[in-house]
Amino acid sequence: MSFAFASLARWAGQGLACALLALAGGAWAATPVQLEDLTWTEVRGALAAGETTVLIPIGGTEQSGPYLTLGKHNARVRALAERIARALGDALVAPVVAYVPEGGIHPLTGHMRFPGTISVPAQVFEKTLEAAAESLRAHGFRTVVLLGDHGGYQDSLHRVARRLNQAWAGSGARLLAPRAYYEASSTGFDALLRERGHAASEIGTHAALADTSLQLALAPRDVRREALAHAGAPGPGDGVYGGDPRRASAELGQLGADAIVARTAQAIRQERGGH
Repeated sequence: MSFAFASLARWAGQGLACALLALAGGAWAATPVQLEDLTWTEVRGALAAGETTVLIPIGGTEQSGPYLTLGKHNARVRALAERIARALGDALVAPVVAYVPEGGIHPLTGHMRFPGTISVPAQVFEKTLEAAAESLRAHGFRTVVLLGDHGGYQDSLHRVARRLNQAWAGSGARLLAPRAYYEASSTGFDALLRERGHAASEIGTHAALADTSLQLALAPRDVRREALAHAGAPGPGDGVYGGDPRRASAELGQLGADAIVARTAQAIRQERGGH
């Protein structure tokens, strides 16, 4: 529930507030949930109204083949985090963490072999997450949630969660790193695609059918659709691994996006005690 709606509910009663919300044609749903779209006084009001959960979306700046932009993960996790926050009804969204481990710099390894990718050491990445989470806790957020869109740093998220939860013991605050988010976007989405007749050799593991479909659903401007429509089959030398993006569609991507939002929101509710 947004802090504006919470104030209305207290004044008019929950039933009348819900009726007014419906009559407003969804206007209240447009209340910003992104921290960077709010003023500090609006954040203070949200906290006072009980919006004490905050999501930290984590992306990455990496190559994703010739047909997806370098900011793929950043745009995707921002959009998904907003949807998850709205599904929860009492959460805000911190700015996206865009600098993550992507491979070695001297020598170049992993995605760093492709121009435009930016990498930071795992220790720097983890310290950045810790400082961001500590900042948010200091302002009064009680549940801080790490949402990682990239498979390469999932272990780092869980290390950070273990360290901070130990440090925060007894404070009433906690850090969550729900596995449901990445599982739904990877193996979960893969299963949905296989049910619709797509083989693993098309789905792929990076910048192929699954990746491109999610982007078409959530951030279509990041997809070079005209070039993709006339492309031959890409491969590892192009930065596309294990699959083929040419039959990607927004319709397929929406299936994955809906599953990610539903499963992650459910996991967060369960961690918070069912609410």
